[in-house]
Amino acid sequence: MQIKKYFLIFAFCSVATIAILYGVSPKWFAATFMDDPALNPNFAHILRAIMGLYLALGSFWFYSAFSSRYRDTAVLTTALFAGGLAGGRLLSLIIEGQPAPLLLFYLAIELSLIPIALWVFHLPD
Repeated sequence: MQIKKYFLIFAFCSVATIAILYGVSPKWFAATFMDDPALNPNFAHILRAIMGLYLALGSFWFYSAFSSRYRDTAVLTTALFAGGLAGGRLLSLIIEGQPAPLLLFYLAIELSLIPIALWVFHLPD
Protein backbone atom coordinates (compact mmCIF):
# COMPACT_ATOMS: atom_id res chain seq x y z
CA MET A 1 0.00 0.00 0.00
CA GLN A 2 1.66 3.13 -1.18
CA ILE A 3 -1.47 5.21 -1.74
CA LYS A 4 -0.44 7.77 0.90
CA LYS A 5 2.96 8.18 -0.71
CA TYR A 6 1.52 8.72 -4.19
CA PHE A 7 -1.22 10.99 -2.84
CA LEU A 8 1.40 13.23 -1.22
CA ILE A 9 3.52 13.33 -4.37
CA PHE A 10 0.42 14.28 -6.36
CA ALA A 11 -0.48 16.96 -3.78
CA PHE A 12 3.02 18.38 -4.01
CA CYS A 13 2.99 18.50 -7.81
CA SER A 14 -0.45 20.11 -7.88
CA VAL A 15 0.22 22.77 -5.29
CA ALA A 16 3.70 23.54 -6.68
CA THR A 17 2.23 24.13 -10.13
CA ILE A 18 -0.44 26.45 -8.77
CA ALA A 19 2.12 28.26 -6.61
CA ILE A 20 4.40 28.88 -9.56
CA LEU A 21 1.49 30.14 -11.65
CA TYR A 22 0.52 32.58 -8.87
CA GLY A 23 3.91 33.80 -7.86
CA VAL A 24 6.43 33.82 -10.68
CA SER A 25 4.52 36.46 -12.62
CA PRO A 26 1.49 37.68 -10.67
CA LYS A 27 0.64 40.31 -13.30
CA TRP A 28 0.56 37.68 -16.06
CA PHE A 29 -1.57 35.38 -13.88
CA ALA A 30 -4.05 38.16 -13.04
CA ALA A 31 -4.30 39.32 -16.65
CA THR A 32 -4.61 35.80 -18.07
CA PHE A 33 -6.91 34.11 -15.56
CA MET A 34 -8.64 36.92 -13.65
CA ASP A 35 -9.16 39.48 -16.43
CA ASP A 36 -7.22 42.06 -14.38
CA PRO A 37 -4.40 43.55 -16.48
CA ALA A 38 -3.50 46.22 -13.89
CA LEU A 39 -2.68 44.17 -10.81
CA ASN A 40 -2.04 46.29 -7.74
CA PRO A 41 1.52 45.79 -6.35
CA ASN A 42 0.04 44.92 -2.95
CA PHE A 43 -1.88 42.00 -4.47
CA ALA A 44 1.21 40.89 -6.38
CA HIS A 45 2.97 40.80 -3.01
CA ILE A 46 0.16 38.69 -1.55
CA LEU A 47 0.27 36.25 -4.48
CA ARG A 48 4.02 35.80 -4.05
CA ALA A 49 3.54 35.21 -0.32
CA ILE A 50 0.90 32.59 -1.17
CA MET A 51 3.41 31.01 -3.54
CA GLY A 52 5.88 30.72 -0.67
CA LEU A 53 3.26 29.20 1.62
CA TYR A 54 2.17 26.68 -1.02
CA LEU A 55 5.76 25.69 -1.81
CA ALA A 56 6.60 25.31 1.89
CA LEU A 57 3.61 23.04 2.57
CA GLY A 58 4.13 21.19 -0.70
CA SER A 59 7.76 20.56 0.20
CA PHE A 60 6.66 19.10 3.53
CA TRP A 61 4.23 16.82 1.70
CA PHE A 62 6.91 15.71 -0.75
CA TYR A 63 9.38 15.00 2.08
CA SER A 64 6.70 13.12 4.01
CA ALA A 65 5.92 10.94 1.02
CA PHE A 66 9.31 9.34 1.65
CA SER A 67 9.25 9.52 5.46
CA SER A 68 6.83 7.21 7.24
CA ARG A 69 7.31 9.24 10.41
CA TYR A 70 5.43 12.28 9.02
CA ARG A 71 3.26 10.68 6.34
CA ASP A 72 -0.04 10.64 8.28
CA THR A 73 0.47 14.19 9.51
CA ALA A 74 1.19 15.36 5.97
CA VAL A 75 -1.92 13.68 4.57
CA LEU A 76 -4.02 15.26 7.31
CA THR A 77 -2.59 18.70 6.53
CA THR A 78 -3.68 18.34 2.90
CA ALA A 79 -7.27 18.05 4.15
CA LEU A 80 -6.81 21.02 6.46
CA PHE A 81 -5.16 23.05 3.70
CA ALA A 82 -7.97 22.34 1.22
CA GLY A 83 -10.59 22.95 3.91
CA GLY A 84 -9.11 26.29 4.85
CA LEU A 85 -8.93 27.41 1.24
CA ALA A 86 -12.45 26.22 0.50
CA GLY A 87 -13.83 27.91 3.62
CA GLY A 88 -12.26 31.22 2.67
CA ARG A 89 -13.48 30.92 -0.92
CA LEU A 90 -17.03 30.11 0.23
CA LEU A 91 -17.03 33.12 2.54
CA SER A 92 -15.80 35.33 -0.28
CA LEU A 93 -18.41 33.86 -2.62
CA ILE A 94 -21.13 34.83 -0.13
CA ILE A 95 -19.76 38.33 0.55
CA GLU A 96 -18.32 39.39 -2.82
CA GLY A 97 -20.26 37.23 -5.24
CA GLN A 98 -19.03 35.09 -8.11
CA PRO A 99 -15.29 35.28 -8.84
CA ALA A 100 -13.37 34.36 -12.00
CA PRO A 101 -14.20 30.87 -13.34
CA LEU A 102 -10.72 29.58 -12.41
CA LEU A 103 -11.40 30.33 -8.74
CA LEU A 104 -14.68 28.41 -8.89
CA PHE A 105 -12.74 25.51 -10.41
CA TYR A 106 -10.26 25.71 -7.52
CA LEU A 107 -13.16 25.66 -5.06
CA ALA A 108 -14.57 22.51 -6.64
CA ILE A 109 -11.18 20.80 -6.45
CA GLU A 110 -10.65 21.85 -2.83
CA LEU A 111 -14.10 20.63 -1.79
CA SER A 112 -13.51 17.28 -3.48
CA LEU A 113 -10.03 16.94 -2.01
CA ILE A 114 -11.21 17.10 1.62
CA PRO A 115 -13.05 13.73 1.70
CA ILE A 116 -10.40 12.10 -0.48
CA ALA A 117 -7.61 13.23 1.85
CA LEU A 118 -9.55 12.03 4.90
CA TRP A 119 -10.13 8.66 3.23
CA VAL A 120 -6.41 8.36 2.42
CA PHE A 121 -5.55 9.40 5.99
CA HIS A 122 -7.60 6.51 7.40
CA LEU A 123 -6.00 3.88 5.16
CA PRO A 124 -3.51 1.55 6.82
CA ASP A 125 0.17 2.08 6.07
